[in-house]
Amino acid sequence: MSAEGQYLVGSLGFRTVREADAGVSWVGGLTLGADPIAYAIAHRSWLEGEEVNAFTVRKEAKTHGLARRIEGGLPDGARVIVIEDTITSGASALRAVDVLEKRGCDVRAILTLIDREEGGALRIRDRGYRLVSLFRAAELLETRGPQRTVRNGMTRQR
Repeated sequence: MSAEGQYLVGSLGFRTVREADAGVSWVGGLTLGADPIAYAIAHRSWLEGEEVNAFTVRKEAKTHGLARRIEGGLPDGARVIVIEDTITSGASALRAVDVLEKRGCDVRAILTLIDREEGGALRIRDRGYRLVSLFRAAELLETRGPQRTVRNGMTRQR
Protein backbone atom coordinates (compact mmCIF):
# COMPACT_ATOMS: atom_id res chain seq x y z
CA MET A 1 0.00 0.00 0.00
CA SER A 2 1.33 3.43 -0.88
CA ALA A 3 2.14 5.98 1.81
CA GLU A 4 -0.89 8.01 0.74
CA GLY A 5 -3.07 4.90 0.84
CA GLN A 6 -1.83 4.10 4.36
CA TYR A 7 -2.68 7.62 5.48
CA LEU A 8 -6.16 7.62 3.89
CA VAL A 9 -7.11 4.11 5.01
CA GLY A 10 -5.73 4.75 8.50
CA SER A 11 -7.64 8.01 8.88
CA LEU A 12 -10.95 6.74 7.52
CA GLY A 13 -10.57 3.35 9.19
CA PHE A 14 -9.78 4.80 12.61
CA ARG A 15 -12.74 7.20 12.44
CA THR A 16 -15.01 4.33 11.38
CA VAL A 17 -13.76 2.07 14.19
CA ARG A 18 -14.50 4.81 16.74
CA GLU A 19 -17.98 5.39 15.29
CA ALA A 20 -18.69 1.64 15.26
CA ASP A 21 -17.63 1.00 18.87
CA ALA A 22 -15.64 3.42 21.01
CA GLY A 23 -14.67 0.63 23.42
CA VAL A 24 -12.74 -1.42 20.89
CA SER A 25 -8.99 -1.44 21.50
CA TRP A 26 -7.89 -4.06 18.95
CA VAL A 27 -8.28 -4.50 15.17
CA GLY A 28 -7.05 -7.26 12.90
CA GLY A 29 -7.96 -10.25 10.83
CA LEU A 30 -6.63 -12.97 8.60
CA THR A 31 -3.21 -12.29 7.17
CA LEU A 32 -2.45 -10.86 4.54
CA GLY A 33 -5.52 -8.88 3.51
CA ALA A 34 -6.26 -7.39 6.92
CA ASP A 35 -2.68 -6.57 7.91
CA PRO A 36 -1.98 -3.25 6.15
CA ILE A 37 -5.43 -1.92 7.03
CA ALA A 38 -5.17 -2.88 10.70
CA TYR A 39 -1.65 -1.44 10.95
CA ALA A 40 -2.72 1.82 9.29
CA ILE A 41 -5.60 2.14 11.77
CA ALA A 42 -3.28 1.41 14.71
CA HIS A 43 -0.81 4.02 13.51
CA ARG A 44 -3.53 6.64 13.11
CA SER A 45 -4.93 5.83 16.56
CA TRP A 46 -1.57 6.60 18.13
CA LEU A 47 -1.46 9.98 16.37
CA GLU A 48 -4.97 10.70 17.66
CA GLY A 49 -4.03 9.74 21.23
CA GLU A 50 -6.64 6.93 21.37
CA GLU A 51 -4.68 3.72 21.18
CA VAL A 52 -6.10 0.90 19.06
CA ASN A 53 -3.64 -1.95 18.58
CA ALA A 54 -3.37 -4.37 15.67
CA PHE A 55 -3.10 -8.15 15.57
CA THR A 56 -2.80 -10.79 12.87
CA VAL A 57 -4.65 -14.10 12.60
CA ARG A 58 -2.70 -16.78 10.79
CA LYS A 59 -4.57 -19.03 8.38
CA GLU A 60 -3.02 -22.03 10.14
CA ALA A 61 -1.10 -22.35 13.38
CA LYS A 62 2.68 -22.29 13.03
CA THR A 63 4.28 -25.72 13.18
CA HIS A 64 7.33 -24.40 15.04
CA GLY A 65 8.11 -21.97 17.83
CA LEU A 66 5.09 -21.13 19.97
CA ALA A 67 2.66 -22.45 17.32
CA ARG A 68 0.51 -19.34 17.64
CA ARG A 69 -2.50 -18.70 15.50
CA ILE A 70 -2.80 -15.05 16.63
CA GLU A 71 0.17 -12.66 16.61
CA GLY A 72 0.48 -9.16 18.02
CA GLY A 73 -0.06 -9.40 21.76
CA LEU A 74 -3.85 -9.71 21.70
CA PRO A 75 -5.04 -10.49 25.23
CA ASP A 76 -7.73 -13.07 25.96
CA GLY A 77 -11.17 -11.48 26.14
CA ALA A 78 -10.26 -8.35 24.14
CA ARG A 79 -12.97 -6.31 22.40
CA VAL A 80 -12.07 -6.43 18.70
CA ILE A 81 -13.20 -5.39 15.27
CA VAL A 82 -12.25 -7.88 12.58
CA ILE A 83 -10.70 -6.28 9.51
CA GLU A 84 -10.94 -7.56 5.93
CA ASP A 85 -9.70 -5.94 2.75
CA THR A 86 -12.64 -7.09 0.62
CA ILE A 87 -15.74 -9.08 1.46
CA THR A 88 -16.86 -11.49 -1.24
CA SER A 89 -18.30 -14.59 0.44
CA GLY A 90 -17.45 -13.47 3.97
CA ALA A 91 -15.64 -16.77 4.65
CA SER A 92 -12.24 -15.25 5.50
CA ALA A 93 -13.67 -12.76 7.97
CA LEU A 94 -15.79 -15.44 9.62
CA ARG A 95 -12.79 -17.78 9.84
CA ALA A 96 -10.97 -15.02 11.77
CA VAL A 97 -14.06 -14.55 13.98
CA ASP A 98 -14.06 -18.25 14.85
CA VAL A 99 -10.38 -18.19 15.87
CA LEU A 100 -10.87 -15.05 17.95
CA GLU A 101 -13.96 -16.32 19.73
CA LYS A 102 -12.13 -19.53 20.65
CA ARG A 103 -9.60 -17.21 22.31
CA GLY A 104 -12.45 -15.57 24.26
CA CYS A 105 -12.45 -12.30 22.32
CA ASP A 106 -15.57 -10.15 22.03
CA VAL A 107 -16.02 -9.53 18.29
CA ARG A 108 -17.96 -6.26 17.98
CA ALA A 109 -18.10 -5.91 14.19
CA ILE A 110 -16.41 -6.72 10.91
CA LEU A 111 -14.92 -3.78 9.00
CA THR A 112 -14.09 -4.12 5.32
CA LEU A 113 -12.47 -1.73 2.92
CA ILE A 114 -14.71 -2.93 0.06
CA ASP A 115 -17.93 -4.95 0.09
CA ARG A 116 -18.00 -6.61 -3.33
CA GLU A 117 -21.75 -7.14 -2.85
CA GLU A 118 -21.58 -10.84 -3.72
CA GLY A 119 -23.40 -12.27 -0.71
CA GLY A 120 -20.77 -11.95 2.00
CA ALA A 121 -22.60 -9.20 3.87
CA LEU A 122 -25.70 -11.37 4.18
CA ARG A 123 -23.66 -14.36 5.35
CA ILE A 124 -21.99 -12.19 8.01
CA ARG A 125 -25.32 -10.76 9.20
CA ASP A 126 -26.83 -14.26 9.26
CA ARG A 127 -24.09 -15.23 11.73
CA GLY A 128 -25.12 -12.29 13.92
CA TYR A 129 -22.32 -9.82 13.17
CA ARG A 130 -22.50 -6.25 11.97
CA LEU A 131 -20.60 -5.46 8.75
CA VAL A 132 -19.23 -1.96 8.30
CA SER A 133 -18.04 -1.22 4.76
CA LEU A 134 -15.90 1.78 3.89
CA PHE A 135 -16.93 1.37 0.23
CA ARG A 136 -19.29 -0.78 -1.80
CA ALA A 137 -18.17 -2.14 -5.18
CA ALA A 138 -21.03 -0.33 -6.93
CA GLU A 139 -19.84 3.02 -5.54
CA LEU A 140 -16.33 2.46 -6.83
CA LEU A 141 -17.55 1.32 -10.23
CA GLU A 142 -19.72 4.44 -10.55
CA THR A 143 -16.71 6.69 -10.05
CA ARG A 144 -14.67 4.79 -12.63
CA GLY A 145 -16.67 6.05 -15.59
CA PRO A 146 -17.95 4.31 -18.73
CA GLN A 147 -16.48 0.94 -19.66
CA ARG A 148 -16.25 -0.87 -22.95
CA THR A 149 -15.63 -4.53 -23.63
CA VAL A 150 -12.26 -5.13 -25.23
CA ARG A 151 -12.05 -8.94 -25.64
CA ASN A 152 -12.60 -12.11 -23.66
CA GLY A 153 -14.95 -10.26 -21.32
CA MET A 154 -12.24 -7.83 -20.19
CA THR A 155 -13.25 -4.19 -19.80
CA ARG A 156 -11.33 -1.01 -20.32
CA GLN A 157 -12.07 2.51 -19.14
CA ARG A 158 -12.94 5.03 -21.86
